[in-house]
Formats: sequence, C-alpha cells, structure tokens
Amino acid sequence: MFTMIFLFLLLNIPLLMVDFIHPRCFWRMKQNEDKDGNPGTGCTFFLQSVHWPVEKEYYSDIFNIQMHNENHKYALALAFAIYEINGNPDLLPNMSLIFEFTRDVCDWESQLNSVIQSSLKNHNILPNYICKEFTKCPMALTGLNWTTTLKLHTILNNFISQQFLQVTYGPFHPVLSDNEKFPYLYQMASDDKSLALALVSFIIHFGWNWVGLAISNNDQGIQFLSYLRREMEKGTVCFAFVNMIPVNMHLYMSRAEMYYNQIMTSSTNVVILYGDTDSTLAVSFRMWESLGIEKIWVTNSWWAATLSKKDHTFDNLYGTYAFGQHHGEISGFKNFVQTLNPAKYSDEHLVKLEWMYFNCEVSASKCKTLKNCSSNHSLEWLMVHTFDMAFTGGSYDIYNAVYSFAHALHEMTFQIFDNLPKDNGREHNYSCKKLCSFLRKTSFTNPVGDRVNMNQRHKQKEEYDIFYIWNFPQGLGIKVKIGMFSPYFPNGQQLHLSEDVLEWAKGSAQMPTSACSADCGPGFRKSWKDGMATCCFHCKPCPENEISNETTVVFLIIVKHHNTPIVKANNRTLTYILLISLIFCFLCPLLFIGHPNSAICILQQITFGVVFTVSVSTVLAKTITVILAFKVTASQRMMKYFLVSRVPNYIIPTFTLFQVILCAVWLGASPPSIDIDAKSEHGHIIIACHKGSVTTFYCVLGYLGTLASGSFTLAFFSRNLPGAFNEAKSITFSMLVFCSVWVTFIPVYHSTKGKIMVAVEIFSTLASSAGMLGCIFVPKCYTVLFRQDQNSLVMIRMKSSSHAHIS
Repeated sequence: MFTMIFLFLLLNIPLLMVDFIHPRCFWRMKQNEDKDGNPGTGCTFFLQSVHWPVEKEYYSDIFNIQMHNENHKYALALAFAIYEINGNPDLLPNMSLIFEFTRDVCDWESQLNSVIQSSLKNHNILPNYICKEFTKCPMALTGLNWTTTLKLHTILNNFISQQFLQVTYGPFHPVLSDNEKFPYLYQMASDDKSLALALVSFIIHFGWNWVGLAISNNDQGIQFLSYLRREMEKGTVCFAFVNMIPVNMHLYMSRAEMYYNQIMTSSTNVVILYGDTDSTLAVSFRMWESLGIEKIWVTNSWWAATLSKKDHTFDNLYGTYAFGQHHGEISGFKNFVQTLNPAKYSDEHLVKLEWMYFNCEVSASKCKTLKNCSSNHSLEWLMVHTFDMAFTGGSYDIYNAVYSFAHALHEMTFQIFDNLPKDNGREHNYSCKKLCSFLRKTSFTNPVGDRVNMNQRHKQKEEYDIFYIWNFPQGLGIKVKIGMFSPYFPNGQQLHLSEDVLEWAKGSAQMPTSACSADCGPGFRKSWKDGMATCCFHCKPCPENEISNETTVVFLIIVKHHNTPIVKANNRTLTYILLISLIFCFLCPLLFIGHPNSAICILQQITFGVVFTVSVSTVLAKTITVILAFKVTASQRMMKYFLVSRVPNYIIPTFTLFQVILCAVWLGASPPSIDIDAKSEHGHIIIACHKGSVTTFYCVLGYLGTLASGSFTLAFFSRNLPGAFNEAKSITFSMLVFCSVWVTFIPVYHSTKGKIMVAVEIFSTLASSAGMLGCIFVPKCYTVLFRQDQNSLVMIRMKSSSHAHIS
C-alpha cells in the first residue's frame, strides 16, 4: 500500500509543479522615502512567554505607533504568528507569547547605548556580571543588516551572557554562521548555494553566457561570488565584468565613475545584483538607472521593494527578474490585520505595507498583455480583483522564527515538567542554555505545510519563485510570478518557466541575446587566445582534410541528457544507432583522400552503401514507431503486437542485409578497382577508383532512394499526429533533403570527370549526412540546451491536455 502511494505521488510530481507555477500577480504602492523616512536597519523585537491568556485586543493598541511602513509590516507578521500560536491549544498550553512594539524597537541602538552608558556610570551593571536573576529566556528577533545584528549580539553578550536567544530574519550572512563565536545566534535564512544554481539555470535557459555581476565587497558578497563561479563553470557561463562595490561610502564615491563606465561599455545585456538593500550597491544601482543604463537585472526578492522608482515602458526588451523564497500561502493574515482596525487597514493602505496578490489567470484571458490591462486605468483594473496579503522576504522568516521559538519552548517545557519542583505556581527558570539546545534541534512543519529546520547543517535546500517586476504610473509596483526553481528535481528539469505568462507580462516573447561570441557554423572551429574567457573565441575555417566535430558533440549531448523526456520519447536505442551511423557517414569522405589502392576502392563504395543504408533504415524504423504508437487502439491488436514486440527494431538489420547482399553481388560480378585516366587533364595522369559495375552502383543508390522515399512518405502523412515530441516533421524534412541531394547528384556526376567527379561525390555524402543531422537533431539539441522548460513531463502533460481540449 505504501509503495503504491509513493508511486502515485512520484507520478504526480509534474502536476504538482504545474500548480507551483500557477500565475500569480502582486502589486504594491511605491513609497516616498523622504516622507516615510529611512527604513534603516530594521527593528529588533523581544519575545517572551507568560502564564496568562492574551486577548486579540492586546495587538490593537500596538499598531497606533507611527513609523516606516517597512518596519510596520514586520510587526504585523510577528503579531499574526503570535496570535496563531496563542490560539493553538496543542502548542504551549497554559502559556502565551507576548512582545512589545514601541518606537524604540526600531531605534534601539541609540536608546541601548544611552541606557548602558548611564548604567555603567551609576554601577548598576558591570560587564560579564549578572546582577539579576532572569526567570525567563527571551528571544531577540533582529533586522536586516548583519552589522547591526552583530553589534546587538556583542552588547548583550557582554552584559547578560547566556540570558537570551538571538534570531535574525534578514539575508544569510557567513560571518554569523560560526557556532563557536555565536552559540546563541540563529539565522532563519539558508545560505545562497541554491540561489546561485537557480540564477545560472535561469541564465542558461535563455541562452545567455555573457553576464555582468555587481556585488557588495564584503564576506557575504565574496562567498556568493564563489558559489556563483562554481555553477557558472559547470554551465559554461562567463563574467563580462565583476563590480565589487565597497561598503564604505567615501571609497565608493571615489570609484563610482569607474563602475559606471565599466557597466556602460560592457557588451553584456544581463547583470546580476547581489548585496544588502541599504548598501552602496543600492545607491549605485539607482544611479545607473537614472543615467539611462538599460539592462536585464537579475536579483533576489529583497530588492523587489528597493528597485528604481523610474516608470518602465512597454515594448521594452529589458526588465527586472527577482528570485524569492518559495513558500505556501498564508491564510487569514489579511483578515487578522483588518479586524485590528478596519478603518485604517483598508486594501488601499495594506498595499503600502506588503505585496497584495491575486489570481491573474483570468486577467490574462481577458487581456492579451499586461499593458492592455493596466495602461491608463491601473488602479481601476486592479481594484476589481479579490486580494490577499502575501508574506515575502523577512515577514516569512519572522513567522517561522516565532514558531521555532514556540516549538522549542514547548518541547523543553514538557520534557522537564515532571522533574520541576512543586512551588505553588512560581514561574520556573528556563535556562537559555537548555532552551538553546532545543532550538538548535527544532524541526517541524509550519501551518502552511512547509518544513522548518533550525539546524543549519540539515536545512533543506531553498526553492525559489521567479518574478518579473515592473513599475507603472500612479505609484504602482507590479510583479508577476512567471516560474519556479526547485533543486529537488533532476538536472535539466529544475527550472520551470511559463512562457505564456512571461509573454503576457512583458508584452513580447522576444528576449535580448547576451553572448560574447556567436557560435561557429559548419566547417569552422573555435579558436582561443591567451587571456580570453572560455565564452569568447574566434571562428576559423577547418583545415584542409579535416571536418568539424559537430556530429560527436550532438551524440555527447544526447547521451548526457539521455533521461530527459525528449530523448526517451523518441526511442533512445534508435537515436543512438542513427547518430553512430551518421558519424561513419561523415567519415566516409576520408576514404577518398590519398593514393588509392584496390582495398580502398572497394571500401569507398561498400562502406558508403552499407553505412547510409543503416542510417536511412533507422529513420524508417523511427517513422514506423511513431505511426504505431499513435495508431494503437484496443481493437487493433496486430499493431499493438508489433509495437510491444519491438518489430521496428528488426527493420534495420533486415533492410541492411538486403544492401549487403547487393554489395556482395557487386563484388562478385565486377568489383571497384584502380583506374588510370590520362585523358581528363592534359599533361596529367590521374589514378582513381573505377566503380566496376556501374549498373550495380546505381542499384545501390536506387535502393537507398527507395528507403528514403518510403520514410518521407510515411513521415509526411503522420506529421500532424499529436504528441509533444513527434519527430515526423523533422524526419520529413531530413528525407526531403536526402532525396534532393542524391537526385541532383546523378546528372552532375555524369557531366563531370576526374577530381571534380570525386568532389561531387564527397559533397553529396557530406550534404546528405548534414541534412539528416540538422533536421532531426538540431531542434532536439536546442530544446535540451536552451528550452529546458519544454523538455519536461509538465510540458508533455500541458501539450497533451491542450490537444485533447482542441479535439
């Protein structure tokens, strides 16, 4: 039974992924920083447990404080998590969590410094001495800037060591991950290894291999650069430039012009941004956009609210793509906030605090592009939808941090309950050291179904939602979910993008290119010089007597991606046979080079006839396989028997055997031999191979033509059969090219003599081989390398369902 359930879930993974990339649209009112003030480094909240019930009115009084909206939304997320926990009878029974929200919690640094200086002067506190017994172990939730977090930890650790827990809700920082230096400090965010992989997968998907990078020059930026380099080397992606923006403002200002010139003159169209949103990097980014630099910006969701206030225009190839932590949708958050103060927390006010989301699938069906929906009447178009509040970035980390604290406190309380002394209701001293050990081992599933693990070593890899972001008139910020990245899927299937939603959001399916050098065509090879990046090269013609190695490259691509649906769907065995036979077809002209002898003359014709027969009969077998696969029904038992018994696989040896017999007759009657030609060129004696029996030679060609014509006819009539990876059209074109080449060969061959006649035969051999390779395998390789979203079971199901709907 468990095995059947597991298989059912496994088979439905693609369907689940389709649900993950269900289109969502988010909108938010852009803020005036001069009016609202600087958001600063975020707030620091202190949580503790009490033994009395907390009513909902407790939260209403807290939110009358005026402060920056970015800080206000974090307080709302914290209050909502505490409200859910306090109302849960199975978590912390007979206990409640509380926190205080005053203006000081977001300006704690100056307040705490003045208190400590005054207390030290009056000898109320001494460093490393605890003069008061703490009956509770509170938790400090610290904000977005790691330097501020580090400063608070240092101050509190010197005066009340081991008397509090500290959890950060900002981006992960490597400095804070040292457990020996910071044993009581936890980071809710995971490191950015998965983010680096997601960014590179996104870049490769669009065929970009030449990108710029702008990061903060600190430990966080340097570590992310190492992650990014590792993934880029695997995917053959190169840096056009790397701007390490100094965190010191004075140093940055002295180099600002250099950074601007570097990004302005670079040939890349794609730039990755990574760093703190309140850093010099953010200042630099705003300056670049204000000066008219147009690039495709790729970043994380922390920048979604920090991006330029400049309004974008449609029909623009550029834009911003942000990667945000994937998580389930929080239900009840909007209702909780609005019941605190219905008049204050209307939809118009909430969009200034947090992103509001709605299902834009209906909108996409009514409007061909987002431009048609939102231009001129943005607010009117948005307000007809039903909205809910979306947790993003730090809000979701705060939500999980509060639940982690509650679960650790719950486990510790129930484990030591029987060992506590009976003291007539006195509050017990929960040791922070003991609570710390419980918090480090805490692992649970939160109310939205996501797994949370506080052990950094065992944290799950992050999944990311991918958003396309635009700024519109009337102060609106819009972002559209266009896809998702999951590291738990096989390589090549981790990135899933909805091309339809992206085209709807952008207003165009066109994407700019970003490559250092264009690929070399057939007959050319790549040439590198010292100091050049691997993505940058020159194209030089292949030397005489050499051919380009594209056939081998295609074969390696197919073998490397042998488990992908597009390779599986078209009979891998037949595909391998066809590719290997095509390699030998390309090698056949080598037999025409050099001084001929009797053995070479025989091999020239026999190898040509047999190898090309294998190739064309393999194509015929693939065509018959396609037809049988789509013609099998319950009543057609004979066709079903042919398909199941692998009858198409016997086509190759059967038809090849006929050609071998024909070649044997040729060798027995009049085999090819050396011929001396003294008439073709005056003053020269040409030693060449004579065909022997010309009739048998044309019989070999005629047999090949018959097989190719049969394949062409069958493929042509089955070209419109449904199927995500139906090869019939490709086979039709390949056989059309093959037949055209050899039909043209006959009159040209008869009208030439000597070396030109040999050249015509070599050209026909290479042209027909290239035709089969290009028509059948170039679309396949393009899908495997650059359209990975279409090379998935998700796309197969979507196409199948669309065909079924049409029919």
